[in-house]
Amino acid sequence: MRAKQYLLEHLARIVADMGLALPEKLSIEFPKDKSHGDLATNLCMLLAKQAHMRPRELAVQIGEKLVAEDAFIAKAEAAGPGFLNITFSQGFWQKTLTDIIHEGDRFGSSNVGNGRKVQVEFVSANPTGPLHIGHGRGAAVGDSLARVLRFAGYDVSTEYYINDAGLQMRILGASVWVRAQQLSGRDIPLPETYYQGEYITDIARELLRKNPALPEMPEKEGTDICFEYAMNDILSGIKKDLADFRVRHDVWFSENSLVQTGAVDRGIERLKGSGLVYEEDGAIWLNTMALGDDKNRVLKKSNGYFTYFASDIAYHHNKFERGFDLAVDIWGADHHGYVPRMRAAMKALGYPDEAFDVILIQLVNLLRDGVQVAMSTRSGQFVTLADVLSEVGADAARFMFLSRKSDSPLDFDLEVMKRQSMDNPVYYVQYAHARVCSVLRKAKEKGIALSEDITPEMTAPLAAPDEIAILKLLDGFTDVISGAARTLSPHHVSYYLLELAGSLHSYYSSYPVLNATDQNIVQARLALMRSIGIVIRNGLDLLGVSAPESM
Repeated sequence: MRAKQYLLEHLARIVADMGLALPEKLSIEFPKDKSHGDLATNLCMLLAKQAHMRPRELAVQIGEKLVAEDAFIAKAEAAGPGFLNITFSQGFWQKTLTDIIHEGDRFGSSNVGNGRKVQVEFVSANPTGPLHIGHGRGAAVGDSLARVLRFAGYDVSTEYYINDAGLQMRILGASVWVRAQQLSGRDIPLPETYYQGEYITDIARELLRKNPALPEMPEKEGTDICFEYAMNDILSGIKKDLADFRVRHDVWFSENSLVQTGAVDRGIERLKGSGLVYEEDGAIWLNTMALGDDKNRVLKKSNGYFTYFASDIAYHHNKFERGFDLAVDIWGADHHGYVPRMRAAMKALGYPDEAFDVILIQLVNLLRDGVQVAMSTRSGQFVTLADVLSEVGADAARFMFLSRKSDSPLDFDLEVMKRQSMDNPVYYVQYAHARVCSVLRKAKEKGIALSEDITPEMTAPLAAPDEIAILKLLDGFTDVISGAARTLSPHHVSYYLLELAGSLHSYYSSYPVLNATDQNIVQARLALMRSIGIVIRNGLDLLGVSAPESM
């Protein structure tokens, strides 16, 4: 019984009985001023013309019907030019506990997505080095978004695009080749444009152990061997790091396969049907300016090589050929200029705007006791995701990455996140869950059993303003999840959990649970505690964070 959905269903029935149709732009929102009730709707202002009535008169009429027909609606008052303000009864909010305990780990789920097929592609870091903390933020956002979408009724597939073709991969192979030569005693300098990290030397050393004849091979053959070995070794490390971070990809898609299967050529052929492809100076171009880009883009160079852009177009065309209704890409903020280019390409391929979306991940400022830690993949001066996990753990890292909107910069202080204090946001929320579990354990030790059948009589004692406020917050969990899914914004879940945890901690310090004088109050507050625990656990699971029962 979620408040917005409950009201919508009743309004729909009343409007239908009046021979009218619900307007498309109907909104049901929480009023900013709590004195205006629990929910407010613009229904009557939108419906007035259709009903041949003044909006305020219509609001009075529909409001009277709501109150007369539903005991859970205490007041329905016309306001302003024709808003309808709704106030629910205490019994309505108290029934939230029945729903939570009955639905358990499914509470908060919905069918907002209606089975719509969504692909979320994220991380997709070049396999040229270990994942760093910036990749970790993208991984947390992508994985949590997929969890939220599934919980809201979408059919979701997650994917990692392996950039196993192109210049950077050739540089990787050459970097390992030079290090292998150096380890064999040859005085060969490593160019500054090559990868400098110690991990390159480690890969070369391991490869030499397995293939001692490597330094004597022709450079082209040796470099190819180095590339293949290094890519697979680094990719294995990436997969392990992601698994340790509780991140799962359903599909690992090879960029090289696009070229090998002719998918890039097929993509360009489809683009030609748009009339936006042309040849100039021996190259093939796409007129993306006609679709909102700042300049036209090369698809195939005059030397016969495809551009990265051409491969990306082919890859996204492949996504839609696989039947996805929506493709969501999660990119670093430094790719913001690439967004209009890809949107133009999707239009040229004939796909609607709503079929493609991009989430940008801003940089993470990694700190240690307030001092910034430098990060540069090529120079090797960076802190890996594995390093971060070994220090603070997956729970703290994931929650922190999801504690801000993804396109906002994030300060991540390793020392702060290791502290077990209420200043640590993940500890604050996890401790709320552990506190609930502690209360329930103590109740069991005292022989106080909480009935599985939560009746209206059992929850009736929850009438204090603080208790009603928590019940309203619990009822809103489903709306938070469906909203996070629609807007592709999983950080709303962490915001909600921090608010709920704060309400729990405040309530616990002011209202006795097991020591309440009336056993009816004890049972009611135990039901409230149990429900809060369920919602916190469900929310943490959507963030990929554990819900400990003791701390």
